[in-house]
Amino acid sequence: MSTSLLFAIDLAAISLLTFGLYFPRHRRKDLLVAFLGVNVGVLAVANALASAEASAGLGLGLFGVLSIIRLRSNELDQNEVAYYFASLSLGLLGGISVEPVWLSPVCMAAILGVVFIADHPRLFANYRRQNIVLDRAFTNEAALIAHLESELDAIVHDIKVRKVDLVQDTTVVEVRYELVRGLVLDGSHEALTSASGVNQ
Repeated sequence: MSTSLLFAIDLAAISLLTFGLYFPRHRRKDLLVAFLGVNVGVLAVANALASAEASAGLGLGLFGVLSIIRLRSNELDQNEVAYYFASLSLGLLGGISVEPVWLSPVCMAAILGVVFIADHPRLFANYRRQNIVLDRAFTNEAALIAHLESELDAIVHDIKVRKVDLVQDTTVVEVRYELVRGLVLDGSHEALTSASGVNQ
């Protein structure tokens, strides 16, 4: 398959990933620049490495360095990490010509398909994860779970107590739960938010 055709397929794939999947679901404009920039940059570098007959180890090393630098520069949610690596992978697949010729386009389609399904708003749509500040110090886990289920109108599946302040009478907890009434408010199957001042 010609290099120009692979480039065109990659650009179509990254456009679908960013403008068709990521932005309509998460609405974070700054990461569009990151995804597009990383994809095109990796595409160009991968093609240059392939043309120069560089070793596979060098290419993998570059892939790792790019990932570490970007991921350490800003805090990303796990779904954003998935989009980030998808854009990297699309760039590498578009920049390296492999045999058989249909393998790269099929791999690109597989990446897009996996992201489309795994991050679909209707997949486990009732499940949530929140960091919650309670205006009461809970030292009993069963009582804490019962309180959270009552306040959230949900089934609590897991909790991680981050802080219990007996002086200020507060509890900070990360809770993973399932909505009982199945109400989806934000279109995201796992939104990380913060709530404060939940009353008893």
